[in-house]
Amino acid sequence: MTESRTVTVDGSPIHVLEGASGPAVLMLHGSGPGTTGAGAWAATAEALGPSWRWVVPDQAGFGSTPVPPGSRGGLDLWTERAAGLMDALGVEQYAVVGHSMGGAVALALAAARPRQVTRVVAVSTMGTPGAPLSADLDAIWAAPADRHGARDMLSRLFLDQALVTDSAVDARAAAMREGAAAYVSLFPPPRARWADDLTLPARALAAIRAPVLLVHGAEDRVTPLATAALPLLDHLPDVRLHVLGRCGHVPALEHPHEFRQLLSGFLPRN
Repeated sequence: MTESRTVTVDGSPIHVLEGASGPAVLMLHGSGPGTTGAGAWAATAEALGPSWRWVVPDQAGFGSTPVPPGSRGGLDLWTERAAGLMDALGVEQYAVVGHSMGGAVALALAAARPRQVTRVVAVSTMGTPGAPLSADLDAIWAAPADRHGARDMLSRLFLDQALVTDSAVDARAAAMREGAAAYVSLFPPPRARWADDLTLPARALAAIRAPVLLVHGAEDRVTPLATAALPLLDHLPDVRLHVLGRCGHVPALEHPHEFRQLLSGFLPRN
């Protein structure tokens, strides 16, 4: 990414990484303590190169972006902030890539801004009507900001436990500690209500006209394929699903080369 800056939207700051030029792509990270835009997407954006204008924010309550005063997290806030960010940047049309919670925000943004959102890539997505809170997501949202919490979280995110290295655990624990003050207000128990908050009604999904690519790991325990992605095939008018075998919740890190090929083949180019 070529630039890190703060953009003010409705009087409140959003930390953003931007890079390159070309068709704009807004990249929205998922949830969990220690999550940031850069941690989720910088490697993918840099590997795909300068064919697109990447916009990678920390969503409210994550990384360096605070929750606006008097607000709390939730689908409406995150969707409004994403739309406001792109308006503030002067971007009239853009694709959206979202992971997990960010997938729900991406779908909600496509429903709310049909003239602006050209394509959606929803990865390991939330947002599906009737999808329950999984035990693994419940544990991730509750993970303590220490090495034990970081290791437990990563072990739930990845199918391949070789990715749960000491250096990865240390980096995640540090990010969890740094963001703990903002994150603590986002998903207090009982946590099923926050999964419900991230659910889109069927009528909103049916109204999405942008083409949607769903990417999901077959062994995802956090947002299981059967309850998270497969039902969306019945709700979205223009949708395709790519399932990666031997993959958990984070396809961008577990199968990076194939994931990047999927993105580069689906996202608009000049």
